[in-house]
Amino acid sequence: MENKLFFFDIDGTLTDRKTGKIVPSAKRALELLEENGHFVSIATGRAHYKSRELLTELGLENMVCSGGMGVVIKNQLVKNTPLDKEEALAVIHDAEEKGIGVLIATDDSEKVYAKNDLFREQVGPRQEPTEYFIDPTFSVDEVEDIFKFYLALPKEQDHRIPEPKKFSKLRFVQEYTMCQHDNKKQGILDVLDYFDRPREDVVVFGDDVNDLVMFDKRWTSIAMGNAVDELKELADYVTDQNVDDGIYNACMKFGWI
Repeated sequence: MENKLFFFDIDGTLTDRKTGKIVPSAKRALELLEENGHFVSIATGRAHYKSRELLTELGLENMVCSGGMGVVIKNQLVKNTPLDKEEALAVIHDAEEKGIGVLIATDDSEKVYAKNDLFREQVGPRQEPTEYFIDPTFSVDEVEDIFKFYLALPKEQDHRIPEPKKFSKLRFVQEYTMCQHDNKKQGILDVLDYFDRPREDVVVFGDDVNDLVMFDKRWTSIAMGNAVDELKELADYVTDQNVDDGIYNACMKFGWI
């Protein structure tokens, strides 16, 4: 059996969206894939620091993270690329000129920086663990890297900031938007380059619109039964819902386990 390189989305694929817990049959499938010599990785838009705990819980050593710009192989972070600084600064300054609160992550952590507390005054705190550093002397132009930033931009005001070209505006809550990388395919390509493997050796599993970029006709793309219609239309195969052993059943069907 030819060994493959597997990449799994997290929410709605490996985990039950209702509980946030890993689907037991999915974890077992990953264990069996590794026992059979396959390369197994998660592929997530989450930052590297946010994904480490889940990687350990899954018993894996590999992941594509940070929206595709982070790569971990054998538990070593081999890549974590910040945003294009010139464009990030342009978007941030545009927001500031328009009176929009901004929080800036300058490293791979839950720390965010700002010269004022306008973000929280406008939309409240971020809806995840955050360490705030508010300093009137803070200058984003002087920081070395910008890994992501948050705009106090409610959904109905999204049009006020144009879509960047080299990264994306993402919205997971109604109150604010996040600017970060959103190209999990690039992380997969980086892994292939690292191991000098052909694209046809890749298998990806996903369920939502943010997985569309991972689905490529040069490799095998599998949509969960609970996936959005757009993803199912691109898929080479649609398996059962993730909570109905979709990952395990697909791996059995194709003889990977």
